[in-house]
Amino acid sequence: MREKASTFAGEPEPSGPNRRTVLVGAVGAGVAGTALAGVGVGLAAPTTAPPAPQETLPVTLTVNGVRRSAPVDPRASLLDTLRDQWGLTGPKKGCDQGACGACTMLLDGTRVLSCISLAVLHDGQEITTVEGLVAKGEMHPVQRAFAERDGFQCGFCTSGQVTSAVGLLKENPRPSRAEISELMSGNLCRCAAYSNIVDAVADAARGER
Repeated sequence: MREKASTFAGEPEPSGPNRRTVLVGAVGAGVAGTALAGVGVGLAAPTTAPPAPQETLPVTLTVNGVRRSAPVDPRASLLDTLRDQWGLTGPKKGCDQGACGACTMLLDGTRVLSCISLAVLHDGQEITTVEGLVAKGEMHPVQRAFAERDGFQCGFCTSGQVTSAVGLLKENPRPSRAEISELMSGNLCRCAAYSNIVDAVADAARGER
């Protein structure tokens, strides 16, 4: 067995590199490098790439029956475009990751998560938000069912729940309660009003038969 080098006071340090000398040397080199960088001796100055020029693309959408056009940042989501540029704040920004369903809209009648859908990819298409469900001052049957069944508490997720339910009944006009639970599973409710939501969708389905 190799004898451990002694480092007691009064005894000589072992020859050759050891853990202490390596660490001290590394720290010293780091300090020296920082000092040189500060005065620019022998080192290139850090550079920052200039920001890319802002560009927009023209987008035309039919939103709740109204044709709208605007220059849109190609990185902007459908949700941000409708909320920020056209003032349609019914769809909510919840997770901004497509996981909670608060932003649900109908795209040509099909449910979409608008927070992860780029607006520029839907040029020329038809969008329906919760604001567009009311017809001639009358609530949509799904909206009325949610109100009658108390299918909400805080209300933050309700616009996405209602819009998703409308899309669900287009996909499956006569769903069972189990199918409603499954098909609405992408819409989260932190208040846990799920039982009443299923009741509301079931009522609306029976009313539309």
